[in-house]
Amino acid sequence: MANDNKQRRIFKFNIFWMYGLIVLALLAIYYMNSDGVKQQVSWTEFESWVNKGGVTAITVYSNNDEAEGTLSDSLAAVVFKTQNYTPVKGVPAMITTHIPSADKFDEKVEQWKQQGVFNGDVKYEQGSDFSMMLWTFGPVILLVLLWFFMMRRMSGGGAGGNGGIFSVGKSKAMLFDKNNANRVTFQDVAGLAEAKVEIAEIVDFLKNPQHYTELGGKIPKGALLVGPPGTGKTLLAKAVAGEADVPFFSMSGSDFVEMFVGVGASRVRDLFRQAKEKAPCIVFIDEIDAVGRARGKNPNMGSNDERENTLNQLLTEMDGFGSNSGVIILAATNRADILDKALLRAGRFDRQIYVELPELSDRKEIFQVHLRKVKTDGSVDLDLLARQTPGFSGADIANVCNEAALIAARHKKQAVQRQDFMDAIDRIVGGLEKRSKVITDEERRSIAVHEAGHATVSWHLRYGDPLIKVTIVPRGKALGAAWYMPEERQIEPKQALLDKICSLMAGRVAEDMFLGFIDTGALNDLERATKIAYAMVTYYGMSDSLPNISYYDSSSDTYGFTKPYSEERAQAIDKEVQKIIDSQYARAREILAQYESGHHQLADLLQQREVIYTEDAERIFGPRQWKSRTEEIIKAQQQSDETTEPDTDQTSSTVTVTPPPFPAENESNESASNATDSAAKPSDQEQTT
Repeated sequence: MANDNKQRRIFKFNIFWMYGLIVLALLAIYYMNSDGVKQQVSWTEFESWVNKGGVTAITVYSNNDEAEGTLSDSLAAVVFKTQNYTPVKGVPAMITTHIPSADKFDEKVEQWKQQGVFNGDVKYEQGSDFSMMLWTFGPVILLVLLWFFMMRRMSGGGAGGNGGIFSVGKSKAMLFDKNNANRVTFQDVAGLAEAKVEIAEIVDFLKNPQHYTELGGKIPKGALLVGPPGTGKTLLAKAVAGEADVPFFSMSGSDFVEMFVGVGASRVRDLFRQAKEKAPCIVFIDEIDAVGRARGKNPNMGSNDERENTLNQLLTEMDGFGSNSGVIILAATNRADILDKALLRAGRFDRQIYVELPELSDRKEIFQVHLRKVKTDGSVDLDLLARQTPGFSGADIANVCNEAALIAARHKKQAVQRQDFMDAIDRIVGGLEKRSKVITDEERRSIAVHEAGHATVSWHLRYGDPLIKVTIVPRGKALGAAWYMPEERQIEPKQALLDKICSLMAGRVAEDMFLGFIDTGALNDLERATKIAYAMVTYYGMSDSLPNISYYDSSSDTYGFTKPYSEERAQAIDKEVQKIIDSQYARAREILAQYESGHHQLADLLQQREVIYTEDAERIFGPRQWKSRTEEIIKAQQQSDETTEPDTDQTSSTVTVTPPPFPAENESNESASNATDSAAKPSDQEQTT
């Protein structure tokens, strides 16, 4: 059977073989259609043979000014001696030449007859010049054949059909079915409980529409997945493709964009045409903001915006005069604020499903999913890993698991251990350790005093995040860093923001108080503190002299060219920001003055050991006066688990030896461009650093 298939592949008919046979036949006709043996000679040679009496007859082709002379048998062997020609009866030997013109050639023939060197017949013909025809129409024929060839290949008729110039208007959507080898189901999507409920309802509607239509319900026309990067929007769509019993088309928003005018709209039409043919089905458009940005916001004013034409066609197809019964549109974006309002209205995207960063229990489930393929030992505690990764997305957690496996393999371990995960979190958050960086004793002392200042002040603040670890070992771009356990708050009280500014200013205050000078190491502190202060005044309305006013506009289209307040108000804002910074600077100075001896002990210990943990600070300052809100929630969850599962061995581990993912201190004399701050942007309130 295999040989038969091979034979079929070898002898499979191809239309281009026929084209080749036609060309070969034309060439054969040209070279073989002859009444005898011919040889092209110059006019001088032709005239010499005539003068010798060797030409018995002449045929003149007036259409291309050529003359053909028939040689006598005696001279034919001489002319064709290089071809080993032997005269054959009935097969004439001829020579051809180019003549100046037919009229002048007539005069020459008369001259030859008068001289007696030529007495044969002279014939005049309009011969069919095949070579002339070949040169005239050959290129045209080749272009036509090439056009057919390219059209077949680039329109999908041959190999390489995708992306060709003749298929630019075709949709690039990929069709998936539930039998795919890399099938993803809802069981592979950890967390996202609320999002899975809503998205699973759409899948169930397609499977069992009668359950909903009996009550008068209509199938949703579309659902928009909105959330930060890495939270699992695309993964959730893949799970829909794996769960649904209907065709699933997947396409990226950028696939609609092309350099040719009108291509985007054409692809939209082709996508919905295919979807209608296979309805009921699901169409998924990833990163829809690439094509769905609000219209009229193009800085290149007056230009023909191809993207807007594509968006108009998409709006028409989703809910226009045409019927899209049975076609559900899923889309994903992390920039829902810039999408066109017409795209978000009911009837197009009936639902907006928010895919947020995972909570504590969600992170534990995500770790369970990603650790299925990782060989671990008994030291790995999922509860501890979940607590150590607040603010991590699903993609970040997957990266932690992979990085831990790489670290374990680097150390030739047989299984991934708990410490490997801790090192992986440190690696992802702060970067690689740079113990080879040259640092003088004076710089080490300055860094230790600075970091001890942060640790001392945050330890004595009510809303200060619980300390985990402080190090003066350079890591990434930072010369020193302090790890805290961020509190998982949904809103930030004003005092929490002030405590954060106070803690950030403590490093520079410690340098000024105990070293007598300040340096550039506080660049990141100052940047973050300033952002928080400006956010308090201009976003949150927390200023004493400018209360309850917010200049934040989530739908702003001004591209930063204008500001919503006057120059006088700008000066007032600057004064309020400076007032907040100065007050917290003085507050940090008071706290450090009160706990000066403890700060010195902490700085000396840090300079000696390079890394200190929570128990070191607790030994110096005593237990913290305020309990962590997050720790109280964790304890309540553990008690609930013990009640439901009394036989389960709950191993409680303190947060004293392992770092959380977001260092509250990440300073560098080189750059602080990658520092982030939760209070600087209202949309990031739930993230603390």
